[in-house]
Amino acid sequence: MRLGIDVSTYFEEKKAGVTYYDGDTVCEPLSMFNANGVDIMRIRLWLNPYKGDKPYLGGTCDMENFLKLAKLGMEKGYEIMLDFHYSDFWVDPGKQTIPKAWQNLDKEQLINKVYEYTVESLNTIKDNGIKLAFIQVGNEITNGMLWPVGRLIENGADKPRGNYETLIKIIKAGVKGCREVMPNAQLILHLERSYDTQVYNEFFTQMQGACVDFDIIGFSYYPYWHGTMAQFFNNVDMCKKFGKKLMIVETGYAFTVEDYIHEPDGNAHLVVANTNIANFSFKEEFPLTIEGQCQFIKTLLEKSKQHGIDAVCWWEPIWIPGENICWASVEGQEYINETGKSTRNEWANQCLFDYDGKKTPAFDLFKVK
Repeated sequence: MRLGIDVSTYFEEKKAGVTYYDGDTVCEPLSMFNANGVDIMRIRLWLNPYKGDKPYLGGTCDMENFLKLAKLGMEKGYEIMLDFHYSDFWVDPGKQTIPKAWQNLDKEQLINKVYEYTVESLNTIKDNGIKLAFIQVGNEITNGMLWPVGRLIENGADKPRGNYETLIKIIKAGVKGCREVMPNAQLILHLERSYDTQVYNEFFTQMQGACVDFDIIGFSYYPYWHGTMAQFFNNVDMCKKFGKKLMIVETGYAFTVEDYIHEPDGNAHLVVANTNIANFSFKEEFPLTIEGQCQFIKTLLEKSKQHGIDAVCWWEPIWIPGENICWASVEGQEYINETGKSTRNEWANQCLFDYDGKKTPAFDLFKVK
C-alpha cells in the first residue's frame, strides 16, 4: 500500500518563513516524508484564485503554483496527483462554484469548456515536463459539480437523486480531455460522506451505467464527518463490487483541540476544537491528542491494508501557523459566499507538525512498511 500527501500550501508556508523541525534539527518536510516511503504528492488546481491582484490564499493554487510544486515533487521522487477543482477556489460537498470566467455560459458551453480547459491545462503541464500518475476529475463531487448546472437534486429520502445526466456529461468531458492528453494517468472520481453506502452505491451505479471511464474510487475520510472506521470500511467493502481501485485521497486527525492563538472570546477557532466539538455527531474512537493522532494513523493504515486500499493520502500535513497563512482571504470568502468567518488557518491542529513546526509522533507512523 502506498502513501501520499497533499501539500498544496507548501510555497505559501515557505513564503511565510515557516520552519520545520525533526526534534531540534531544522528539516525539509518533503524530504522527510519521502524518507518514510511516502511517494505520492497531491496538488489541487484552481483556475483564477484572485480578485484583481488580491490572492484568495489557502495556497493560491493556480497553474503557476502547480507547476512549481509538481517539479519540486518530481525532483524529490514523488509521483504527482493533479486534483482538478474546476473552480477558482475551494470546492466540497457544500459548494462547487463555477469559475468567474465561465459564469455566463449555458449548459452545453459549460460542458465544452470543461473539456477545453482540461486539455489546455494538461498540455501546459505536459509541456513543462511533468508526468501525472493520477488525475482527479473534480474534488468531493458527492453532490455534483459546477453548481447549479451540475448539482445533484435531492428527491426525498430513499429516492435516487436527479440531474445525473448533466453531471455525467460534465465528468465525461473532463475524462475525455484527460485520456487524450495523459492517457497513462489513472483517473479518480472523489467523493466524501464515506460512511454512506447508499450514496456511494447510487453514485457509482450511475457512473457504471453511463460507461464513465475512470480507474479509482477516491474517498475523503475524516471521522468528524464520516463516521467510525467500521462504517467507513463497510462502505469500502461495498465499493469493491464496482471493480475499481480504492484510494483514500484525503484524511487527517487532530492532535489537539487547543488553539494556537488565544482569542479575546476565549474560544478555539479551529475546524475541530473544544468550542465546536459538540456540533460534530461522531463517535470519538481516538482521543483528540498527540497519542490519539498516533492511534488513528496506526489503525487506519492497518485496516486499509486489510481492506484492499491502494493508497492513503494525508491532507495538508504541513499547513502550520505562520504570517498570512489563511484558509481564505476576504476576497476568497466573497467568491464562495462564505463571508464573515475567521480567515485564519483553521486546519493547523490536523497537521503532522505541531504549532511550533516540530513533527508530531504520528509523523513516524505515517510510513510505508
